[in-house]
Amino acid sequence: MVKFLDLLKINELHDLEIECVISDVLDSGWYLQGQKTGEFEEAYADFIGTKHAIGCGNGLDALTLILMAYIEMGVMAPGDEIIVPANTYIASILAISRAGLKPVLVEPDPNTLQIDENRIEEKISSKTKGIMIVHLYGQNSYTDKIGEICSKNGLKLIEDNAQAHGAVLTAGKMKGRKTGSLGDAAGHSFYPGKNLGALGDAGAVTTNDDELARTVRALGNYGSHKKYVFDMRGLNSRIDEMQAAVLKAKLPYLDGENERRREVAKMYMKGIKNPLITLPGVSLGVDNVFHIFPIFLKKRDEMQAYLKEKGIQTLIHYPIPPHLQKCYSEWNALTLPVTEKIHRQELSLPISPVISDEDVIEVINAVNSFPG
Repeated sequence: MVKFLDLLKINELHDLEIECVISDVLDSGWYLQGQKTGEFEEAYADFIGTKHAIGCGNGLDALTLILMAYIEMGVMAPGDEIIVPANTYIASILAISRAGLKPVLVEPDPNTLQIDENRIEEKISSKTKGIMIVHLYGQNSYTDKIGEICSKNGLKLIEDNAQAHGAVLTAGKMKGRKTGSLGDAAGHSFYPGKNLGALGDAGAVTTNDDELARTVRALGNYGSHKKYVFDMRGLNSRIDEMQAAVLKAKLPYLDGENERRREVAKMYMKGIKNPLITLPGVSLGVDNVFHIFPIFLKKRDEMQAYLKEKGIQTLIHYPIPPHLQKCYSEWNALTLPVTEKIHRQELSLPISPVISDEDVIEVINAVNSFPG
């Protein structure tokens, strides 16, 4: 059996460190907003390259808190518009709605699978206050043109960095910077299956904006800067000491684990030769971190069943696009052909820092043998 993602093996790489820090937390008697949280926030901000990292409950909360903070700061107002890629995971869009703002969908570039920089400006209106880019599949979504569009139009640039911890730009105006430090603020998820995964739900906001950081931190603590004093209507969204300690223990290994993901992706790109399959385009000028390795084919469901018979687990990211979900029924009549094709044809192959070369070759051979 080739597992899609073997979380047990991944965490076994760090089992001694994890056991040690869990024991430390248990022995401390302090389980929220303590020393471990502060240590992780400092380490993660340093890793991403921002002044601030604020831990929170999950990635959806991270994005929501950024937008709520901008409303509290008077930068945005309920009903304002945020441009967002149409082919993202639903959480990116839910965060916008949850904050009382309006998501405006933009189709992706069919080559990079990221938001199409050439379709953004036509969606900008007098109500537009920000662009949320999503580093989907662990590939960079930022371009210098997107940065220029934001600057020219006075828009906030928000990154959904849930899938791209550690991706580094190697060209362009932001050369040397990591995703999560490219815009005004970024939301991060540490769901267990992410490249940097906790042992439960956890998230963070990164930013260089002091006021935004202070506001996000208060909003995630019921809207309170001071105990029992509530200046804002906030959430209960705080990273706990256990998750913070585990994440800090795993963080020093992330670059090495991302490098293994790159090696696996190169093996897939070089080895997969089935003419029925379209391989993912790769964002150039970036050390991408390949959270997901997607392939695309018309007979996606048949391929998934075929691989399952051969003992190879796969997933679909994602079977139904956001605009066709029941929760956004007002969009159900929209026609977004690029997005719909991606969601109809995408299949994710196994990729992780612990998958062996032998298993990768087994996947390649099985994919190449699919008759269609």
